[in-house]
Amino acid sequence: MKNQLLNRHNKVILSISIICLFFTQVTLGQKNIYENKQFKNITSNHKIIAILPFLASVNLEQELSDEMQLELEASEGYAVQEALETYFLKMEKRKHYRVNFQNIKDTNAFLKKQEISYNSLDIYSVKELGEILGVDAIISGSITLNVQLSKGANKSFKLIDYVTGNTKYGRIGIKISDVKTGKLLWKYEKQIDRKTGKNTVELIGSMMRQASRKFPYEK
Repeated sequence: MKNQLLNRHNKVILSISIICLFFTQVTLGQKNIYENKQFKNITSNHKIIAILPFLASVNLEQELSDEMQLELEASEGYAVQEALETYFLKMEKRKHYRVNFQNIKDTNAFLKKQEISYNSLDIYSVKELGEILGVDAIISGSITLNVQLSKGANKSFKLIDYVTGNTKYGRIGIKISDVKTGKLLWKYEKQIDRKTGKNTVELIGSMMRQASRKFPYEK
């Protein structure tokens, strides 16, 4: 009888521990939004925004050659750029933005003409890129992944995975920078997990819907 009570007590403690750890993981994964206090003043004359390919870091279980790794990360970075453009184009029909978004084909073409490759994007300043693209602000960011999200994530999870954090696909950060001053205007960071989306389009749709109330360019 004493052993049964002890086992039951241990099970209760274990269950409470699992629940606490689960909610800790959820809390840590919540979004984080920053907006410059001078946003309205700085952006009062903004008309065109460019969306850059995102800087991606992908860590898969299988080993890849350096060339394949670079190609993989570039494909994920361009996938986020395309997904963001798709999202904004869809939302323009429902909401009214006070700015226009430069066609990403034009953006990438302008960069290519200046011989700016995906792997050299990070050596240029916001001001330099803005002048090349002819825009008022730039949307850029980074994404870290342990899956090839653009192809769709197929991970299956168990309860213990939520405790150990194995439901995580990675993390994404989106920022808007002013070209004239180079200042950070807006930033949004979020953990990527199974609930966020199983591919890049779902991810961007999900996270931007959560940030939509605070997206600063809405009229």
